[in-house]
Amino acid sequence: MERDAAPPEIDDREPLPAAEAARLSESLDDENRLKPEFVRRVREALDAGDREAVYEAVEPLHPADIADLFELFDEDDRLALAGAISDLMGGEVIAELNDHVRELLVEALPPDAVADFAEQMETDDAVALIEDLDADDRQAVLAELDPEDRAAIESALAYPEETAGRLMQRDLVAVPEHMTVGGLIDYLREHADLTTEFWEVFVVDPLHRPVGTCQLSWILRTPRTVALTDVMKRDQTLIPVGMDQEEVALRFQKYALISAAVVDDSGRLVGQLTVDDIVHIIQEEAGEDVLLLSGAGDGDINEPIALTVRTRLTWLVVNLGTAIVAASVVGMFQGAIARFALLAVLMPIVSGMGGNAGTQTLAVIVRALATNQLTSSNTWRMIAREFRIATANGLSLGLLIGAGVALVFDNPLLGAVIGAAMLINNLIAGLAGILVPLTLEKFRIDPAVSSAVFVTMATDVMGFFSFLGLAVASGLTG
Repeated sequence: MERDAAPPEIDDREPLPAAEAARLSESLDDENRLKPEFVRRVREALDAGDREAVYEAVEPLHPADIADLFELFDEDDRLALAGAISDLMGGEVIAELNDHVRELLVEALPPDAVADFAEQMETDDAVALIEDLDADDRQAVLAELDPEDRAAIESALAYPEETAGRLMQRDLVAVPEHMTVGGLIDYLREHADLTTEFWEVFVVDPLHRPVGTCQLSWILRTPRTVALTDVMKRDQTLIPVGMDQEEVALRFQKYALISAAVVDDSGRLVGQLTVDDIVHIIQEEAGEDVLLLSGAGDGDINEPIALTVRTRLTWLVVNLGTAIVAASVVGMFQGAIARFALLAVLMPIVSGMGGNAGTQTLAVIVRALATNQLTSSNTWRMIAREFRIATANGLSLGLLIGAGVALVFDNPLLGAVIGAAMLINNLIAGLAGILVPLTLEKFRIDPAVSSAVFVTMATDVMGFFSFLGLAVASGLTG
């Protein structure tokens, strides 16, 4: 993708003028966020049709801050803002845009303009730009690309979404293992078309399989006559092209990687992943499971309202079904409730506390599964651990609520019933919080998506059943 015609020159420009620095400080607060008054000033200039004022205000901003500015504007104003600062809308800004905002802007551009942006980007960013287009629009953009860039993007699009093959960059430096340090330095200087942004050089065998890596710091500090095989690091963390992005992020985190080679099924070097790409993945994955547990979808505030409603409503309907199941359990004891109405007042406490306990366990287990802390090697130890925690919490809460109810209502039997029900439901919550996600994981279903529904149903049903059943069995309802 982005290639330099010549080695980068030393930046000997003067520091940012005081006036420019002052203008920049007027736009960002101490936490590096765009100030409300700055956003308001840009919006007012845009509404007044003063495109020059808009451009002058936005021009000092970093591409990432310009992308943030688009998110702060209403959907109807984003195209107008893009038109006012068209000279600033380079590939760096497009790459930083929120997915939904970028999609809106790209749909309004002709294929040749989208292709120009794609050619300014790294391969992975260009793929993200093109992959969400309709099939016809995608082909139109690909047709406008340079053949080499088109081949790289089409190769990436052939891999499944959220895999290393989609995320990797094709621009890297790979050299044969017979080269010396001096030969490598000369090679880097003589080939102006090589990428200029890299942290390590990959050493490959005649079949283009990686056999080692050389960090730039080693190359700079090693005599020219030394062979690369004598200085390179042979132990590598190789990333298969089909590996899921979440597993890729875990490897980067576990082994403290800055970059890593991506290999195909035959072990050939086909690309690299760098830590700047992984930071975005970690951020996405960290928030994704929490949002999935709540059934809130992507949770992106820029997501179209219709899509958000459809996503949330789907899970609300499912929850409605589980609520009906819980209500049917209550219906089984309506005669007992009619004879002793106090049960209706207290039973939500048992189910509610069980739901909270189940959610706590579920959050811990889903995170442990996502980070590979919970595996088949320690599953039973984890189950036993959560059972002990549930027992301790259940006993504590049961004694607390039991004593309170007995004193407030002067009914020791009622206190004993609700205390025992609290213990039972906490045990159910703890077991459901761990067994449900483990079962879903075993059947290759994302536990973050469906677990909350089943855990909530289990704690509601068993909370009502244990409390009302014990009340009837103890003779409390007469």
